[in-house]
Amino acid sequence: MNRLTQYFFRGLLAILPLALTVYLLWMFVSWTERTAMLLIRPVVGEFYLPGLGIGLGALLILALGFLVSQRFTSRLLSWLELPFTNLPVVKSIYSSLKNFAEYFAPHQQSAQQVVLLRPPGTELSIVGLITRQHMRGLPRGLGELDDHVAVYLPMGYMIGGYTVFVPRHWTEPIDMSVEEAMRMALIAFMAGK
Repeated sequence: MNRLTQYFFRGLLAILPLALTVYLLWMFVSWTERTAMLLIRPVVGEFYLPGLGIGLGALLILALGFLVSQRFTSRLLSWLELPFTNLPVVKSIYSSLKNFAEYFAPHQQSAQQVVLLRPPGTELSIVGLITRQHMRGLPRGLGELDDHVAVYLPMGYMIGGYTVFVPRHWTEPIDMSVEEAMRMALIAFMAGK
């Protein structure tokens, strides 16, 4: 019976990530297709090409990205964000999600670097992400730290993490992308690449 239980859980662990990924993709695709049909049918009638919803969704995201990149829409966007940035609980959630999304934005990838944090006098090594290369612009006390970097240390299963401000010489760059480091931290480095 013990061996059957092991086989069952190994099979479940093998199929679960694949099944969840396929299911989420299927949900997204079916939602975009339904939405596209609702929007396009009144205009084109019964004519519809499968996959049109995905194409329209991609075009909409591209158009939104273009609009947000324009100077005149930044003020409008800040007005739209006002309720989300002023309500006490909503502000915390919205700000955290926005900062997380901006962290992975392409224009900030150059500042991000995966490093091995090695405090002197110990054999401890921690994988982290440099999130700030300098302390300029931070509150008094933090902004005065010369030659320090901010390193984010993610916890396993993404239940949180710590940001530490350490001397630059405590860090050693490693050949790993930010995406790969976050993925490996998610599973607490239990699997190989």
